[in-house]
Amino acid sequence: MELTQELCKAARGLKQWSVKELAEASGLSVDTLRSFESGRTKRLSVGNQNAAVTAFEAAGIEFIPENGGGAGVRFSERGVDGQ
Repeated sequence: MELTQELCKAARGLKQWSVKELAEASGLSVDTLRSFESGRTKRLSVGNQNAAVTAFEAAGIEFIPENGGGAGVRFSERGVDGQ
């Protein structure tokens, strides 16, 4: 699954993370993430994408693959972040 700008923003929204918080959790730079989310950079490198996805997954976010209804994100377990 490719991490898109929209999925990245949605996952950050679920966690209520700022770009800085995602940068800290993933080891990526704030500039890299802002460039990606703004569309200046169309794709993250494989390594950077893996770092971002791993950070989200470790924080309880699950990515839902495209299945005819569109890709998405959700909490991986009930009760995460009070949900």
